[in-house]
Amino acid sequence: MIPENQDDNNEPCKGFLQTWAEVSKTSTKKTEKGLSNIKSYKANLNSMVISEDTVHKVTRGSIFSVALHPSEMRTLVAAGAKSGQIGLWDLTQQCREDGAYVFYPHSQPVSCLSFSPANPAHLLSLSYDGTVRCGDFSSAVFEEVYRNERSSLSSFDFLTEDASTLLIGHWDGHMSLVDRRTPGASHEKLTNSSLGKIRTVHVHPVHKQYFITAGLRDIHIYDVRSLNSRRSQPLISLTEHTKSIASAYFSPVTGNRVVTTCADCKLRVFDSSCISSQVPLLTTIRYNTITGRWLTRFRAVWDPKQEDCFIVGSMAHPRRVEVFHETGKSVHSFLGDCLVSVCSINAMHPTRYILAGGNSSGRLHVFMK
Repeated sequence: MIPENQDDNNEPCKGFLQTWAEVSKTSTKKTEKGLSNIKSYKANLNSMVISEDTVHKVTRGSIFSVALHPSEMRTLVAAGAKSGQIGLWDLTQQCREDGAYVFYPHSQPVSCLSFSPANPAHLLSLSYDGTVRCGDFSSAVFEEVYRNERSSLSSFDFLTEDASTLLIGHWDGHMSLVDRRTPGASHEKLTNSSLGKIRTVHVHPVHKQYFITAGLRDIHIYDVRSLNSRRSQPLISLTEHTKSIASAYFSPVTGNRVVTTCADCKLRVFDSSCISSQVPLLTTIRYNTITGRWLTRFRAVWDPKQEDCFIVGSMAHPRRVEVFHETGKSVHSFLGDCLVSVCSINAMHPTRYILAGGNSSGRLHVFMK
C-alpha cells in the first residue's frame, strides 16, 4: 500500500495503517442490530450536520462506491473512483490533508467496496478491470482475490458470515463463487444467469442461500444451492420495471423488504418476507433518478441501523440526500451550506449516525452527529 498523494516520506502512511489495523481488532465484535422508533430515528438524523471539515476531495474523478469502517472510536471512509483509485479518509485527524490517502490498486472504475465483516482491517474492492482485491491494513498490501480476464465485474457480496466466500456479478450476466481460502485467484464456480447484464448482487442477511441480482430490466432472486455451470434459473423474477435498473438490495436486518432503483423515475419497495413464487410490490415512489451521463447513477441503499428506511441521492435544489420510509413517506432530507453538489453514492455507518456521500469530482461529504 503506497499512497499516490504522499512524498517519499512514507512514515505518516505507515502510522495511519498501523492505527487502523489496531482499531479494526476492536471492531470485529458484532453489534446487535435493532429497529429504532421512527420518532427517535428522525431526531438522530436531525442532529447530523455537515461542515467544511467534513468535506474533502479524496479521489480523481467520479466516485463509484463508498464504504464506512465499522469502528465505534474513529471515523474512516473509503471511496472507489472511476479512475481505479481508492481514497481512504480518516476524519479523526485534525487536518484533513493529514488524514487522506489515495491508492491505485485498479486500472478501471471501482464499483463496489466493503470492509470485511469478519476482519475490518480488510477492505475488499471490485473493479471493471476484472479483479477483486483485498487491501489489508495490517500487512499494507492489496492482495488479488479474484481475476477474470474475459469479463468485466460489476458487484460482489459476502456469502458467508466469515467473509471467506464471495458472490460476484459480471457485466455480461455471469456470476462467480469465489472461496478466498483456496490458493490462487480463480472461481470455484462460474454460472450464466438468465440476465443479459448484472449491475448489483446482494445476499439475503438471514437466509444466506438466497441472493438478488439487478439486471437491465428484470430483477431475479436465486438459490445458491441450485446454481449450475450452464444457465441458472431464478426462483423469482420481478418484472415491474420498465426501464434500466440501477440496483436491488434486501433490507439489512430481516431481508423482508427489497428496495430497487430504476431509470423510469421510480423507487420501489417489495415484500420479500416469504420468498416463494411471488414477491409482491408494496410501495412505488415517484422520484427523479435521471442523473445524465456525467453523474454516477443513484442507488437507493438501506440504513443498516434501521430496517425500514433507505437513503438515496437527489437532483433537487438545494442539494440534498433523501431518507425514505418503506411506506414511501419522506423521513429526512440531509441539507447544508457545504453540500453544493449531487451525491450519487451514499452509505450509512452500521451503528453510528454518520452518512458519507460521494460526488462526480471525487469529493466526500460527511454528515455526523
